[in-house]
Amino acid sequence: MTIQTPTLAETTATVPVLWTEDQAAEYLNKSVKWFQRDRWVGPTIPYLKVGRSVRYRAADVVAYVEAGLVEASE
Repeated sequence: MTIQTPTLAETTATVPVLWTEDQAAEYLNKSVKWFQRDRWVGPTIPYLKVGRSVRYRAADVVAYVEAGLVEASE
């Protein structure tokens, strides 16, 4: 009896959109230094290490913006 592993075409995986520091900084209109300092102090936005590179999931950056949403009162 042989075990067959699924091929790439048969698997379904959701791949997150990853942004570099530069892309995340541009989206938030902040400096790259702000992101570096944020990681050093204690990250407010989760990040990934891909080798030596830092990446941010686009969904996490958008969630950070949404968390700061203040509803207008009447």
